[in-house]
Amino acid sequence: MKSNIRIYIISALILLLTTLIFGLLATWAFLFPEVYNKFLPFYQLRPFHVSAALFWIITGATASILFYKKETFANGKNSSALLETGFMVIWLTTIAAIFICYGLKMFGGREYWEFPPILCLPLLISWILLMFSFYVPLFKSTGKKPMYIWMWATGILFFLITFVEQNLWQISWFRASYLKEITVQWKSNGAMVGAWNQMIYGTSLYLMVKISGDENIAKGKTAFFFYMLGLTNLMFNWGHHIYNVPTAAWIRDTSYIISMTEWVFLIRMIQSFKKTLEQRAKLRHLLTYRFIIAAEFWVFMNLLLTLSISVPAINLYTHGTHITVAHAMGATIGINTMILLASFTYILKIDDLKGRVSRFLSFSYWLSQFSLSCFWIALIVAGLIKGYRTVESCKLNFQEIMEPVLRVMKVFSYAGVFLVISIASIVIVYLYNAIKLKEFQTQIEI
Repeated sequence: MKSNIRIYIISALILLLTTLIFGLLATWAFLFPEVYNKFLPFYQLRPFHVSAALFWIITGATASILFYKKETFANGKNSSALLETGFMVIWLTTIAAIFICYGLKMFGGREYWEFPPILCLPLLISWILLMFSFYVPLFKSTGKKPMYIWMWATGILFFLITFVEQNLWQISWFRASYLKEITVQWKSNGAMVGAWNQMIYGTSLYLMVKISGDENIAKGKTAFFFYMLGLTNLMFNWGHHIYNVPTAAWIRDTSYIISMTEWVFLIRMIQSFKKTLEQRAKLRHLLTYRFIIAAEFWVFMNLLLTLSISVPAINLYTHGTHITVAHAMGATIGINTMILLASFTYILKIDDLKGRVSRFLSFSYWLSQFSLSCFWIALIVAGLIKGYRTVESCKLNFQEIMEPVLRVMKVFSYAGVFLVISIASIVIVYLYNAIKLKEFQTQIEI
């Protein structure tokens, strides 16, 4: 089991590298199709990038949960090692099969899950194994549970629900109506984000408790209130994903009101963490702390963007433009990836590294934040231009609409190069440390 966890964490980091590489290649293929269409066209690179990003987030989140579960259940004893092993083997094998299908240009799924739908079956089986491995020790454990355990439990359960819902299109009754199918697709994909956010935000809360030593961050009425706020968002804030679909007005109104509270609970948790954190603890876990604070910054920035595009009058201009991509990238890279890198920093004892390696990681960290800012702003500018010209300039054809957009996208691609270099540099150090860390096996032995 100890080697399995190590391999699983390494696999998650490789998925992050894969996401970065295919994202950069997809950008170039979009800007220079005459070159890339001969080898790796955009329609093939995009599923590679999107699926790698999706599986990086879910694999990184579950790797963190499986690692920390040892300390939170059954006094460190693991009664579900076989189930965990089965989950990891089936999950990673299926991901490899998905990428092989993409390489062979075998598609057939839906948005974000564009691989042949038969591969959803082993993903479902593996997730059920994960659920048993988590819930069995959870039900056996006694005492009051800190909030991060409930967040993990909620995220794991709702991922199963939204995954099944996302695959309802395979039933002919749903496919009979295009409107019905696309509504369910957009709704389920929006709610699925809330499911993995629960797992990742729970991991963030766990790190805050461990670094600060303050268990009250994850206990009490305040923690419970913000957990319920996050759960409400998970179940209902998907409504702004279907503004362009004919739906009842109360659905739009409810989702808009709930969207106003999105991510507020995470900001509140991090602020409480900062107030109770001792200076020596912050310095002892400096890089872990930096990644958590970076997530706080991107929560705030993405919150401003989310609140804006949740307004129906604004959503008319932004839906389907690069602003939607900016929203997704801000959450995927700025929030989720930063929290998961904080988790892996803690797991792999990266804060213990000194000298040139420490300075190199610090430089890469700041370069990643600067590059991501340029990357994000360029997407918003491109989206504003496209949205305005699409709605207000009805006489323009698509090529004319996109002409100024493509100029901005070149700035986006330059920022993407530096973003890939900076994050990839961090990941390579983490991979090396995961392979060579002698204490790692003892630390996770169960």
